[in-house]
Amino acid sequence: MSFNHHSPGDPGTATLIESPLVLFAHAVHPLSPDARAYANRKSFSYRVKKGEFLVRSGELCPYVYFIQKGILRGYVQDGKKEITTWITSENELATSITSFHAQQKAFENIQAIEDSELIGLHYDDLQHLYNNYPEVNITGRKLLEKYYRDAEERAYIARLTEATSKYQRFIATKSFMLNRVPLKFIASYLGMTLETLSRIRSKLSHAK
Repeated sequence: MSFNHHSPGDPGTATLIESPLVLFAHAVHPLSPDARAYANRKSFSYRVKKGEFLVRSGELCPYVYFIQKGILRGYVQDGKKEITTWITSENELATSITSFHAQQKAFENIQAIEDSELIGLHYDDLQHLYNNYPEVNITGRKLLEKYYRDAEERAYIARLTEATSKYQRFIATKSFMLNRVPLKFIASYLGMTLETLSRIRSKLSHAK
């Protein structure tokens, strides 16, 4: 579905419904009415159920998604082991970055942890916005800066050597996920076993 529809009883008059993705981008940096109108026409709603995949390793990821509701995770497969590389939730963007921007096959999987409601935009439509509306490039730069900082945070957690410090850092930055994300995914994201994470949680709980 696009976010451009006709008013009931007046099929000749188009009423623009703002896509949550467009509102999100506009809040990052103001977009011109024409850019917003184009993005609204090209945005679409998409739902994915818990456990289903947006992208599998080896597939092309031609879309960037804005999460209205739900939680997604990215993970890579190392033999039989799944390694969670990121977890994100409402009011964030999600895509397979290398696959989307380089238009090559994804090396990671993107899976819904909860039933999720998304707004998608195709790669070609984003390129059209970049090429025709200069302000969109500023929006894109600011978003890339934000997600680069997020990637730096993940790298920082990965470099911590003490398991308790890793979990405490996770609590400090993503505490709202603790009751929504299965512990096995949090443990994988933090680079520890589920047993180690359970011991840390028990120890911290008793310390309180």
